[in-house]
Amino acid sequence: MRQTEADPAPRTPQKSIGGRNTAVLVGFTAVTSLADGVMRTVLPFLAAQLTDSPTRITAVSMTLTLPWLLIALHIGVLVDRFDRRRLLWVANGMRMAVMSWLTLSALSGGVGLTQLFAAGAVLGVADVLASVSASALVPAAVPEAGRERTNAWMLGAETVGFEFAGPFIGGLLLAAGTALALGAIGISYTVAALALLLLVGRFQAAGRAPAAAPASVGSRIAEGLRFIWRNRVLRTLMLVVAVLNATWGAWLALFPLYATQTLALSPQGYGLALSALGIGGLTGTLVVAPVNRLLGARWAMFAAPFGTTTLVALPALTTSVWPVTVGAFLGGMGGTLWTVNARTVTQRLVPDEMLGRFSATFRFFAFGALPVGAGLVGVLAELVDVRLAFGAFAVATTATLLPFFRNVTPSALGSR
Repeated sequence: MRQTEADPAPRTPQKSIGGRNTAVLVGFTAVTSLADGVMRTVLPFLAAQLTDSPTRITAVSMTLTLPWLLIALHIGVLVDRFDRRRLLWVANGMRMAVMSWLTLSALSGGVGLTQLFAAGAVLGVADVLASVSASALVPAAVPEAGRERTNAWMLGAETVGFEFAGPFIGGLLLAAGTALALGAIGISYTVAALALLLLVGRFQAAGRAPAAAPASVGSRIAEGLRFIWRNRVLRTLMLVVAVLNATWGAWLALFPLYATQTLALSPQGYGLALSALGIGGLTGTLVVAPVNRLLGARWAMFAAPFGTTTLVALPALTTSVWPVTVGAFLGGMGGTLWTVNARTVTQRLVPDEMLGRFSATFRFFAFGALPVGAGLVGVLAELVDVRLAFGAFAVATTATLLPFFRNVTPSALGSR
């Protein structure tokens, strides 16, 4: 964290406080990720019940991720200037208000497609604000010696909640009733907001001295972009993950239609199929250490393009639910192996004073690709065919292999 004349002393938390803050952050991540997983299962499924248009259904998923493309860089600057915990409260307040609105609508007559679009847009903005704020808050909350463990536990909680438990519980809640599902999501966000009261410390971002002229938002954004683009490894990782995330955005957006019409899955079956992503992700967190020791970080990261290609190739090749579920498992496991190693690599390559802007810039390309993939696959499915749309993204992910192996070398990663 950058030091200033106005804040000269490092705000390094004590070990005991760090342990408490770790528990709070992991708990917060677990609850919000569970709510996010349920929400991202429920909203597209509700859209699939209101319309059979692939474009409109995928547009609902697109609203949830489009803010990463539109405002992520600006949110990164915002997070560097204000108290990160307060920003997390703002984000959860937005989430609670939207879910209350949808729940009341479900109880009074039903949720409309326009409401889903509006709700998705607000929830997407809240997700950007919460994600960047939580990531930037960790150094002020946890001593340096404990950050690797904290980050790993937070990633594990995110994987289990968002990719595994969330979709499964979302399917069960949908079967029990729309209002119950939406209300449960809102209650979860409320619990997470209250948990932040237990954090100990100061979480105001370090800024410039009051007498110094603040750098413009544009100049700070440009500095982050230049830093990544000038580093060959970081540039390659950013571009590869953009393609992979676009493919994930396409799969997540189109799978509700494919699951209900092609596979004829029930809400419970739909949730179980989605939960294969989380099972794979959880498996990845358990095997990442031995895989790295056996194969090295480079081959462990290769599991992401391989798994993502399988994720979209199998729906293009078969209409059987079990191969498609296996593809989801491999995609989830590859994504986790990539994320754990990519975080380690970037922490080594990026100086501390650039971490905030780097994170916002990298996520801009990575998460900003999600709505691009969702929008593109909807158009392809509308114009050609659902299975051919999946196949087109399988070809795109295969194309990432050449730049990955050419630029992400063992020497660049500092591994074998």
